Amino acid sequence: MLRASLARTQGASLGLKRCMATVSKREGNISDSFASMSGLKKEPLPDRFRERKLEIVKGREKDIVRSWKSLLRELKRENGVIAKRGPRAVPQIEYADLEANGKVLKKLKDEIKKRGVVVVKGVIPEEEARKYKAVVEGYVMKNPSTRAFPPHDPQVYELYWSLPQLQARSHPNLLRVQHHLMSLLWHKSNPETTISLDQPFSYADRLRIRQPGDASFALGPHIDGGSVERWEKEGYGCGGVYDSILAGKYDMYDPWDASGRVDAVNNRYDGLGACSMFRAWQGWMSMSHTQPGEGTLLVNPLVKLSMAYVLLRPFFRAKKFSKDREYLDDKNWEFMGDKMDSELQGATLGKGQELTDELHPHLELNRTMVHVPEIRPGDFVAWHCDTIHSVDKVHAGSTDSSVLYIPVCPITEQNAEYMVRQREAFKRGTPGPDFPGGAGESEHVDRPTEDVLDGPGRQAMGLERLVVEGSTGGAREAVEKANAVLGF
Repeated sequence: MLRASLARTQGASLGLKRCMATVSKREGNISDSFASMSGLKKEPLPDRFRERKLEIVKGREKDIVRSWKSLLRELKRENGVIAKRGPRAVPQIEYADLEANGKVLKKLKDEIKKRGVVVVKGVIPEEEARKYKAVVEGYVMKNPSTRAFPPHDPQVYELYWSLPQLQARSHPNLLRVQHHLMSLLWHKSNPETTISLDQPFSYADRLRIRQPGDASFALGPHIDGGSVERWEKEGYGCGGVYDSILAGKYDMYDPWDASGRVDAVNNRYDGLGACSMFRAWQGWMSMSHTQPGEGTLLVNPLVKLSMAYVLLRPFFRAKKFSKDREYLDDKNWEFMGDKMDSELQGATLGKGQELTDELHPHLELNRTMVHVPEIRPGDFVAWHCDTIHSVDKVHAGSTDSSVLYIPVCPITEQNAEYMVRQREAFKRGTPGPDFPGGAGESEHVDRPTEDVLDGPGRQAMGLERLVVEGSTGGAREAVEKANAVLGF
């Protein structure tokens, strides 16, 4: 995985379909990604969103109302199941079983696809993963200028290029896990779609070292990958990702079909931290032991139903407000019709999609946001890019809750365009193109360079030619186009 040699790579400044940014962003931190954390005053969305909502429902009113009522009934049933099972609703699999016998993952496949989340145990040896944290802490001590949130008591660091991050992203075991999570759980409805689900790209993200008692990093339920873009023709509409839901046929929606996602635009407004790449899975590698409630992750493990609800919610309103169960009854909710407004509950231009019990009552987030189970150093937690997730409001444990954020990204031409810009940021030591800008780690002591990477890890970082052999159809075309974009 690691060697001491230097390979020169070509770089070019390419325009991105997924991201409008062409210059470095201002400095900032993770709080800038969310309206609730950045202190942004809530303003009504422009009237064009009201017009868009009317355009969506025109001629489909009856289908959308029928779909909404069916969805509410199904949510009521499934919410009860999740509330009862708690962390046991989150599927788990041992890395050793994953590698030794693909049948284990295939057996869990339907459950993982329904839940939209999985814990892969023992991906990296525990001692090695725990050492990552010590090295990161040493790196920060040598470089006190490192930006973090909150500045006075750091929990999430604006670090992207520390040695442990490079080592974890390029670890052969993790690259294998990423391959399995894409190739066995995602698919293409159109075989000619130019995407490869066999090889991953490495997306450089932050890291978290959350201390016991922390209540500052209280990131509530949210979905990454844009917000208003999910309803826009120029956003996810470019690939028709959610067309079936918006046509009143949510039961036909397939969250795991990658074909439409290739052309989707999920960052139209150049938000700080808004992701421009298609991340099939979000994920993190644990560097610590955590139990539920100890500053860790919560998910809503109903990826299909929750996304259908988020998308249909803006077309309906309550007739009466009440704290009784009758408030959630479908008879208490009416289609807005010609009284449509511009609101897309929890969506803000350039920010992530946020969710609350007030705005999304039928999700019953107070009882359906469940913790991931006990996590050990070296475990990898992955969740579908549309999965609602949050973190504990308070870290009630006695030791740190530390993770390296590492999503799972397939090979597409547009992802390769991002990788070119990320590759240049890596060489400079500045944050990746999606993230708040500034000097970053460019002057950091002991910042590693590309000579520490080897083999598949270099390919995943866009530093060497991707393997074309073995790919066919759209997958082969995707790899060939990616290699051309990367300069190989």
